[in-house]
Amino acid sequence: MITDVTGVLLAGGKSKRMGEDKRFMLVGEQPLFERSCAVLCQLFEQVCVVIAQDSPSLQAEVPVIRDLIPDCGSLGGLYTGLRLAKTRHIFLAACDMPFLNQDVIRYIVSLKDQADIVISRWATRLQPTHAVYGRDCLPVIEEMMTVHNRKIQSMIGHPALRVRLITESEIRQIDHDGRSMVNINTPSDLEHARSVHDLSTSSEL
Repeated sequence: MITDVTGVLLAGGKSKRMGEDKRFMLVGEQPLFERSCAVLCQLFEQVCVVIAQDSPSLQAEVPVIRDLIPDCGSLGGLYTGLRLAKTRHIFLAACDMPFLNQDVIRYIVSLKDQADIVISRWATRLQPTHAVYGRDCLPVIEEMMTVHNRKIQSMIGHPALRVRLITESEIRQIDHDGRSMVNINTPSDLEHARSVHDLSTSSEL
């Protein structure tokens, strides 16, 4: 079990593009929130869940905390997780990623001492809510909030931060089809995730 990194799960609950609270939508027999939380709890000794200040409460076996600063989206969740974590690094994950892969996460975490941010790129897109962040990111986040920049991706080019970018080919060596990078924002994303789950389940029978 990983003891020097805290697992932080973002579970804001607003789900604007989905139209309803996706935390409780099923993929297989488990709600999205339970699926992702279970993976983090299997990996990390310390896990917490961050929700928005105005989000409905969540029942969980780990601490559930509200954003320290309201209305800052994922950046606010990252800030809250980093500020309150007892470890120097956190692994940030979004609860709308139904196929989190323990081996991929272990690989990302293993690189934490190389940089302030360890983040992967998949299909040309950065994955900021599937990445490791160090405490040295806090001043940069505070600076971004001051100028109302809420895009986590903006941190990647900041001169004060060291970034270790994980390539798609590195991910494919562990997760060949990149299933762990799937996230759910729309009803069509949900249907795709369910079909992927059903297909993988049937192939295991």
